[in-house]
Formats: sequence, structure tokens, C-alpha cells
Amino acid sequence: MDPNSPTTLDIAQLQQRLRDFATERDWQPFLTPKNLAMAMVVEAGELVEIFQWMTPEQSLAIADDAPRHQHLGEEIADVLLYLMQIADRAGVDVPAAVERKLAMNALKYPAGRRHG
Repeated sequence: MDPNSPTTLDIAQLQQRLRDFATERDWQPFLTPKNLAMAMVVEAGELVEIFQWMTPEQSLAIADDAPRHQHLGEEIADVLLYLMQIADRAGVDVPAAVERKLAMNALKYPAGRRHG
């Protein structure tokens, strides 16, 4: 797979890959929604740490710093993988939840109004 080519994320396929990965390592007993959420928060902290002492302008230019940009992608992936496992273990339909939340946000924050 070319790392520079755009890809489509198939959530169901990703969740199956994560289940298979865990099964191959006998990790299933540990992958409860609670444990996964706690691990995700640790990874989110690592994501935040990348930006900790940056100015807003430096954070916007992170793509210009190849090693930091790669690290950023890795931490984003860690958070996403934990989120997908939490959803899978808790029976949350991610696409449906996202659509529902986007619709709720559109009602809460109508276009044309500043909310800041």
C-alpha cells in the first residue's frame, strides 16, 4: 500500500482485524470497554504531548516537520484504534452514531452564527 495514496477506512473490516489481532494474542479478556477507554486516554495524552509547547502557528505547520508529522499520525492511529475497539466491544454502530451526532450538532450550531 502506498502511504501517500488516499484510502477509505472500512470500519467493520478494521474492527474485525482488531478482533483477530487480539484473538491471536489471547488479549480478549483484557479488552473491556473500561480498559480500552483508559488506554485511549493514555494515547490521547501522547497525542496532546506532541503539541504541548508549540505555538498555534507551529501546530498548523506540523506537516512541514516530517518526523513530528509521522509521530502525529501514529498517535492519531492509536487513539482511533482504541475508539474502534471500544465501539466494537460496546456494540456501538460508529457510522450511525457519527451521523446522529452531526445532525445534532447542526441543530445546536446553525450555520451563519459564530459560536465561540
